[in-house]
Amino acid sequence: MSEPAHRIPIEPPPTPWQFPSPSRADAHGLVAVGADLEPGTLLAAYRHGLFPMPFGRRKVGWWSPDPRGVLPLDGLKVSRSLRKSCPRFDVRFDTSFDTVMRRCGDPTRPNGWINDQFVEAYTRLHELGWAHSVETWLDGELVGGLYGVRVAGLFAGESMFHSADDASKVALVALVDWLRATGAVLLDVQWHTPHLDSLGAVAISRVEYLERLARAVGTVPAG
Repeated sequence: MSEPAHRIPIEPPPTPWQFPSPSRADAHGLVAVGADLEPGTLLAAYRHGLFPMPFGRRKVGWWSPDPRGVLPLDGLKVSRSLRKSCPRFDVRFDTSFDTVMRRCGDPTRPNGWINDQFVEAYTRLHELGWAHSVETWLDGELVGGLYGVRVAGLFAGESMFHSADDASKVALVALVDWLRATGAVLLDVQWHTPHLDSLGAVAISRVEYLERLARAVGTVPAG
């Protein structure tokens, strides 16, 4: 299994935008609409407890759901069958970031939202050393993976895909192993869904998430 290259991420120019407090989110978790997807803006958002998704045809929405889904790094549920599946796959980090994002954004998938604008934005973040992919390969073919953003002790998971049984789950096992080995303390999975719940994710309040985030990235809670 490969791991991400040991390099210090490059801090981009700061964003000119100022995000509202996450406490201003509406009932769906939407905090604001607008801004851009420049690297400095994305990093400011994650440090502030927000993440982006498309809003309408051309705009970007910034979200802070309450409750928030997180996966405790000591709470990943690995079944016996999943543990047996792990050796079948070749796990790699950061060798096909763009492809992983595009597979996650396959327009035939239900509720797909990852468009070219997002792929280009996160690829720039990846080139600066902040965004990472975890990939599972079988017989030389990419069959699963996930991607997200690492900021100090935070990993913000964005999406995953698979075309072979257990492929995305094996990528998640590898991600958790890497995060635990490198001192991460918070794995954000955004929304608490039944699928993520089956893997060990839990729901916490927005207030608790922001407190954990502040400890993970070394900032003052965003309130």
